[in-house]
Amino acid sequence: MSNGRLSHLLKGVWMLWLWQAVFVAGTASKLWEVPTASLTSSSNLSDSLWEQDCQYHHLQDRVTTTADIPPRLDGTWVSTRCEVRPGPEFITRSYTFHPSRHFQALQHYYTDSSCEDPAYSLMIRGKLRLRQASWITRGAIEAEHHLSKVSIVVHSLAAKQRLASMLPPTCVGLTLGRVLQGKPYELYNTRAGRGCLEALGFSMMEMGLIRVETRHHGHGGKVQELLLGDIHTDWTQRSQYRPTGYQQPLQNAMHHIHPCPVCALVYRSSEQRPPVLPRSLAAPLSLTGRWASHRCETRPNILFLTRDFTFDPDQHAWQGVYRHYSDPACSQPTFTLRASGHYAQGKPSAKVSGATEFVFKVTQVRVTALEEPTAKLLNGTRPGKCGRAGGWEVGVEQDLTPTDGCTLLGIKLPHKEYELFKIELDHRKHPLLFIGERPTDGSSPDRPQRRPTSFQAPMGHCSGGDTQPSHRYFNSKQVQLAASGTERLAQLVLLVLGSVLCSWICGY
Repeated sequence: MSNGRLSHLLKGVWMLWLWQAVFVAGTASKLWEVPTASLTSSSNLSDSLWEQDCQYHHLQDRVTTTADIPPRLDGTWVSTRCEVRPGPEFITRSYTFHPSRHFQALQHYYTDSSCEDPAYSLMIRGKLRLRQASWITRGAIEAEHHLSKVSIVVHSLAAKQRLASMLPPTCVGLTLGRVLQGKPYELYNTRAGRGCLEALGFSMMEMGLIRVETRHHGHGGKVQELLLGDIHTDWTQRSQYRPTGYQQPLQNAMHHIHPCPVCALVYRSSEQRPPVLPRSLAAPLSLTGRWASHRCETRPNILFLTRDFTFDPDQHAWQGVYRHYSDPACSQPTFTLRASGHYAQGKPSAKVSGATEFVFKVTQVRVTALEEPTAKLLNGTRPGKCGRAGGWEVGVEQDLTPTDGCTLLGIKLPHKEYELFKIELDHRKHPLLFIGERPTDGSSPDRPQRRPTSFQAPMGHCSGGDTQPSHRYFNSKQVQLAASGTERLAQLVLLVLGSVLCSWICGY
């Protein structure tokens, strides 16, 4: 369903994305020259924010989104809700960056999905060095981090016992009682190895990919968000994975959505005083109607998209529209997937409190190529493998059902997926729909044991009855790219192809 088997399309259109990424890398000459559709100054990168009929009331005013290039990190950035990471892990974060490039990251871990029962906190200190614009994930900046110290504070006896079962005795000697509840204990410093951190499943690889966005509202207010790299859905891959997508953003403590009670609690927290979040209002799991993305979403492996779902509980039917783009502003469409089928609601999740298990069946997928390179790629498939052979045209939708999907896009019909859904209320009491996070490796949750344990970006409920959202884009100036050349481009193509072949063959 939501980007599972459908996300295999990356393996088919990977070359297309690579060409776009390499083109940008081959034409950019400066450190901060980021591949986007509009670049006017170091801090005035206008993203095109689509304004759908199906949007929150507080986003219906004129809003523009800019990306700071290079990103301005100084200050404190905090979680706006209890975050659910793969595992599952329940966490709140407070990251502070200093002009000296030093940072301190405070991570609070909990035993529950409401972040009401703190288990332990980590205080991470280190140094961050911004490198260059990412030529893989457009609009992002690559960075390197160096840790100097990681300390842990345990908040309960139960958490202490659980950590004792996870960590080798040589790490902190939990079984000997060396760690006292509420007292910091050093897990890592520059003189010690990282064995204890790895045993804990700890990684700060999220610092490898950075993007800062500022949303300017028509009334003069602004909200700043820090997007850091995504966490691999496979626990064993966390410490080696170099992110190409994002987690849920942190918000600047001085420029956040108001009201935000969670922001204040996280901001005032310390490693010895973890925030205990207020119990969220119970939201019934009602999928009726239409739900849509309210921002351009980024997935691992340079995938930018928006989602638009419609559910009919009476018929147990659903339809999902996935609009794919080549840029982080979702202003340059490449193709659209329209999937539909049926679903069955299961039991409450035993792993994520408040979430519910579902099983979705995909019975039909239709694809529309929105640019010539995509159409040419699809026309290169063998007859009977991906729609009508040679019949792909820009702007013309094709049904993949007669060919049982599309081998090139990794779509097989019919197809079943095991899902995880949750509904919460935002600060304005509007419902948010959380759908299970897709596996980082692009595989599908096609078996119960692959059911997600974390979520994608939330979707907002539509107040109107439209089935086709209207899009209107703000005008933006085209990037003035410096230094291009076929020789440099060819070298980059060979470099990228070599790394991709290695990633396929070496099982990256």
